[in-house]
Amino acid sequence: MSAIAVIDYDMGNLHSVCKGLEQAGGIPQVTDSPEVIARADGVVLPGVGSFDPAVRQLRSRNLVDPIHQAIASGKPFLGICLGLQILFDASEEGQEPGLGIIPGTVRRFRSEPGLTIPHMGWNQLEFTQKTPLWANIGAQPWVYFVHSYYVDPIDSQVTAATVIHGSQKVTAAIAQDNLMAVQFHPEKSSTTGLQILSNFVAQLKSKVPA
Repeated sequence: MSAIAVIDYDMGNLHSVCKGLEQAGGIPQVTDSPEVIARADGVVLPGVGSFDPAVRQLRSRNLVDPIHQAIASGKPFLGICLGLQILFDASEEGQEPGLGIIPGTVRRFRSEPGLTIPHMGWNQLEFTQKTPLWANIGAQPWVYFVHSYYVDPIDSQVTAATVIHGSQKVTAAIAQDNLMAVQFHPEKSSTTGLQILSNFVAQLKSKVPA
């Protein structure tokens, strides 16, 4: 079994994320301990809420360096929803600098006739990059979103999936080496979401010494 540090900074639905990871065969541990994060086989950064309070909480708990170190170590790292957005340089939602791990900006959906903001409910992904996270998932799967802001990476090559809301096609997931992050909620996305979490756990198992 693979130990997964689920980072606690008071900005995530930790129960549902942990339940999903357990169903996927992982052993999640909710923590804000740098030592636990360093020892874990993989790390999950969930998040629900606003950009500025999230990055303030991470900084107040001295979690920024452990996150950078976990990603630099090569261990599988998964960001979810706000946990994707705070990996970027900045957000139109607030004034605080993000973690700056992925160059780019978090932007608000443009208003247009008939467009509902937030983007909430089920929508289809369009895969743009082959990544282990998409293993055993059919084309254009339905997943569950709740967000008013989306990530806009400077390097489009990091985009692993897009989604269309209204007339706007935006990044729905990114992947770069061991770092993966999604705008949607896999823990709320039925069998597709469970498969995504299982694919993440499988990457941990492949890196654990026999």
